[in-house]
Amino acid sequence: MDQNDILELLDSLAIMVTEAWGVPLGNDKCIIEREKALQIINDVKAALPSSIAEAKRLVAARDEFIGNAKREAEAMRKSAEEHARILVDDQEIVRQARAKSAEMVAKAESKTAELKRTANEYVEFKLKETEEVINKALAELRSVHQQYTNVASHPAAKPKTEPVFTIPELGEDDEEEEIL
Repeated sequence: MDQNDILELLDSLAIMVTEAWGVPLGNDKCIIEREKALQIINDVKAALPSSIAEAKRLVAARDEFIGNAKREAEAMRKSAEEHARILVDDQEIVRQARAKSAEMVAKAESKTAELKRTANEYVEFKLKETEEVINKALAELRSVHQQYTNVASHPAAKPKTEPVFTIPELGEDDEEEEIL
């Protein structure tokens, strides 16, 4: 028997009581067929255990469903936490890599600035050294030119000394230095 059958039996009992003849001088009392009423009550009692069993089965199924949903929710929560932890770890690795990269760039820029300064100092030194050699050679050239002019304008006059024009050679100390 299902729930509808039980409700029909209870409706029949209610109709029986409602349509029953009233007892004289007893406002709330009536006469009903005892056997018919007892039969309906017994039918309801017989149907109730199966309905109760069905209700228990539905409650158990609901509890199982809720338990499964809770387990799935917990698994999803743990998975999300693990995923979040991995993302945080990845972000930490990226942050560390960026920091290390910035540090390496700063060191490289510092080293580059130092190398530029050293190279500029070396070039400046070599330019001054070359200028000194050229000025010395120019002075000697002017001296030789003056002596030549004096000899050329006075052929009878002989130079006191033989003009010597020398080009200074670079020594071992003047070789190019390797720049790192």
